[in-house]
Amino acid sequence: MKAEILTIGDEILIGQIVDTNSSWIASRLIKENIKISRMISLSDNKEQMLEIIHQSLERSDVVIITGGLGPTKDDLTKNVLATYFNSSWRWDDNVLKMLEERFNNRGKHLFELNKQQAYLPDNCITIFNDRGTAPGMFFQKNKKLLFSLPGVPYEMQGMIEDSIIPSIKEHFEISPVIFHHFLTINVAESVLAKRLSSIEDNLPEHLKLAYLPHINTVRLRLTCNVIHPKEDRTMFDDIVKLIKSALGNDLITEEDISFEEYIFKILKEKGKTISFAESCTGGLISARFTQIPGVSAVYQGAVISYSNEVKNKVLGVPDDLLKNYGAVSPEVAKAMAEGCRKHLNSDYALSVTGIAGPDGGTDEKPVGTVYIGISSSNGTQTNKLFYPAQRHRIMEYSMLSVLNLLRLVLNKE
Repeated sequence: MKAEILTIGDEILIGQIVDTNSSWIASRLIKENIKISRMISLSDNKEQMLEIIHQSLERSDVVIITGGLGPTKDDLTKNVLATYFNSSWRWDDNVLKMLEERFNNRGKHLFELNKQQAYLPDNCITIFNDRGTAPGMFFQKNKKLLFSLPGVPYEMQGMIEDSIIPSIKEHFEISPVIFHHFLTINVAESVLAKRLSSIEDNLPEHLKLAYLPHINTVRLRLTCNVIHPKEDRTMFDDIVKLIKSALGNDLITEEDISFEEYIFKILKEKGKTISFAESCTGGLISARFTQIPGVSAVYQGAVISYSNEVKNKVLGVPDDLLKNYGAVSPEVAKAMAEGCRKHLNSDYALSVTGIAGPDGGTDEKPVGTVYIGISSSNGTQTNKLFYPAQRHRIMEYSMLSVLNLLRLVLNKE
């Protein structure tokens, strides 16, 4: 079975927004062994949309479209699909009732323009949107399936889970698939590939090992398209053991979770709390950490001490340290961590101060120079990092390095 994703909207093609819908849909469907063969972003152009929709339905069994279902004139998807499927129109009374109730509950007036969202092609099946106002549409043509969903990620994701995946499974027999994940840190992708080459060379065709590198981390995914359930499970488990052995101490976790989620789990298991004193990362570490459900069990808070004044008055970094060593120094990183732990009353406090650029570097401290610190009841330590790169990559690298320092300390205690 082949599937394709089409995203509609000029705002994507001019770079105004990033198409996160396609990547989310692909990553979600692959877990069901539904593979995406092509992704295309289209402008709000009727002729182009008709052409690509026709091509996609000729090439693939399933087509998923996101975007263009709003009530404004630039939202063309509904009209284009009505044209393509040679459809007349109908009012969906259930959608209209839902719109009336939703607007009434919000204390807002339901304008005629909003009511038009209940006006649908008569040969589509309505896909109800529990998270928004624009319904989705489901068409069939020569055993091919086409789903049209809103472009709002939160709304689209709920419809994929509740309607699209069950519908695809109802129409197609999909072979089972099993996965295993490995997360490593501080090891280059090329080094891992060399270490695992003999294992990869002997993998059968229905097993694949994928490398998913990110700044300072590499996630490995072993996939098996199951042919013989019992034999494949045994073989799969044996290969997992071989990979684990080859990775050795560089293996961080075998769960399909982010590095910050892994750190959260360790802290929660140990019953420890954490706080952050961030300068050059500007709250990035805290933002990532607080996206984790239940993080309040371990997270005390953070001080975004971007200026020297905040470092001094809030964290208690002495003026003489700032004057004699500068904000980007091991002495200040140490004082930031200790002040943060004291004021926020956490078991561990992590600090980061550096030069993320593109300006501000010197010969002595070029852009990419970062100091991180960790303070606990066992004392305080600092590390120097140097990662000459773009600003956002320096910040990301610093975040991962800070959390990895915490991991190493936790493993020793």
